Amino acid sequence: MEQRNLTRLSEFILVGITDHPELQAPLFGLFLIIYLISTITVVGNLGLILLTKVDSRLHTPMYFFIRHLAFIDLGDSTVIYPKMLVNLLISQNTISYYECVTQMAFYILFIISELFILSAMAYDRYVAICRPLLYNVIMSQRLCHVLVGIPYVYSAFQSLMLTSKIFTSTFCGSNVISHFYCDNVPLLPLLCSNAHEIELLIIVFSALNLISSLLVLLISYILILTAVFQMNSAEGRKKAFSTCGSHLTVVTVFYGTLLFMYLRPKSTHSFDTDMMTSVFYTLVIPMLNPFIYSLRNKEVKNAFNRVFKK
Repeated sequence: MEQRNLTRLSEFILVGITDHPELQAPLFGLFLIIYLISTITVVGNLGLILLTKVDSRLHTPMYFFIRHLAFIDLGDSTVIYPKMLVNLLISQNTISYYECVTQMAFYILFIISELFILSAMAYDRYVAICRPLLYNVIMSQRLCHVLVGIPYVYSAFQSLMLTSKIFTSTFCGSNVISHFYCDNVPLLPLLCSNAHEIELLIIVFSALNLISSLLVLLISYILILTAVFQMNSAEGRKKAFSTCGSHLTVVTVFYGTLLFMYLRPKSTHSFDTDMMTSVFYTLVIPMLNPFIYSLRNKEVKNAFNRVFKK
């Protein structure tokens, strides 16, 4: 048994998104369409990055944060779904050891970064609505870079810490991961050393990340709602709500999905439900975010017309 425990795994077997072989082909077609739509939409966001460099009217903190959110969404979906599509196509749900390490590290990096980028965007909306005269002073270029840089550094720290702890531990027993991508929690049952320590770290940091980012969001929007209801002008209230409407939509969908996934009683969990929920927040939400922020944005359309229809 000791010899088996010390044997280094060369690959893992992913259970996949379904255990029904007849659904493999339809699911491949469905997720290919969703992924292509997501990629096209994010390419549009990459175009937005170039557009904001050309059009000075889009040189605002809001678009600075949107660009980083688009980058995170692209990375989040790209690190998972190309491999998943290949596995669906060839009906061979395997992933090499180093592919699994890489996938987990980048997934943790992107998912934690998104939590805090959304919080930074909530603070930006708070300043825009509650402190409009001081907006350009408070939301300086330096502060914007800090609000983006700290989440990246913090997320990279957590990603490296958790990934290194898991993959420097000893694996034993099965190499089957009960998921369609490499994540830290599904890998814990495969460990025969440090599993409890790593599980505790995951719980502590997950709670810290969720509570701290959600607290910033709640405080920001409580202050925003207080300021909006104190406005005398109906037009002013409408403009304020439209300013933060897109962000509030994204936050509601993203956090609602995460809370549904992790706060449900264990008795209500099922493999199919958990997989569908994971698909939603790792692929569908990254697809929706660029659409909500960019394709329906009048400022972007006006900037496009000014730049390309001169």
